[in-house]
Amino acid sequence: MDSLFSRNLAEHLALFQSLGELNDRVGQAGWLASRTLQAGGKLLFCGNGGSAADSQHLAAELTGRFILDRKPLAALALSTDTSALTCIANDYSFDEVFARQVQGLGRAGDVLVGISTSGNSRNVIRAVEEAKALGMSVIGLLGRDGGALRALCDVPIVVPSPTTARIQEAHILIGHTLCGLIEQQLGLV
Repeated sequence: MDSLFSRNLAEHLALFQSLGELNDRVGQAGWLASRTLQAGGKLLFCGNGGSAADSQHLAAELTGRFILDRKPLAALALSTDTSALTCIANDYSFDEVFARQVQGLGRAGDVLVGISTSGNSRNVIRAVEEAKALGMSVIGLLGRDGGALRALCDVPIVVPSPTTARIQEAHILIGHTLCGLIEQQLGLV
């Protein structure tokens, strides 16, 4: 019987079979993030909806622990401060909710990880623009064809799928791999 689960699993497996082509980009992102943390910089994450949850998840893997007990690493999800989000959205616009936080918290040498399944989230685009203006590097966890964000990112990692759920599943695999690469490259595991 062809159930929804069977169809979703088939889609997932087909997509994941193709992700090997992202190996070099994921490696570049891991190297960039590791170098940033080693130099005393920090990683800022942002995204909307499920991508906001992914931002929080990945930042927590770094400030908490991922594989083994180790020192906390400087990572922050910009989607977690509801007072800042609602203040900025109310006083400026929703397009500015991450950009204003990047302006206040980001520094040259830091890395912004922008997560967008469409690659066209206006508030993530604005955050990336501000990050670049500050001299930050940008890693993009993107989907579909990468959208407008693809060209703005130093390391765009584009999951080639039209399906948001499948893209998000791949983003977590990629994010967990980044966390593992960071721990390996910093000699923490």
